[in-house]
Amino acid sequence: MVFKALGDTHRLRALHFLATADTACCSTGQGVCTCDVQEVLGLSQPTTSHHMKILVDAGLVEAEKRGKWTYYTLSARGLLIARTALDALLAAAPQRQKEAV
Repeated sequence: MVFKALGDTHRLRALHFLATADTACCSTGQGVCTCDVQEVLGLSQPTTSHHMKILVDAGLVEAEKRGKWTYYTLSARGLLIARTALDALLAAAPQRQKEAV
């Protein structure tokens, strides 16, 4: 599920935005509001929510509903799991492929 979540450019852009967003985003400093993610992605609110749900379901992002908006933060645990999986693939790759990296 993690690789499916990472296989879409909109979701990768959303992850990058969450990782680099100003901590004062939406004046809360506690996550990034759906409205800000929507603006960055240039997508409708339902489409943005769909992409964010996939990231949450994959464990890469955590979501907290506050009023009418949802606020998102990166999940350190989820990102570590993804990194571990990629490291295992790299370790299993033949030496010639490793040299190309």
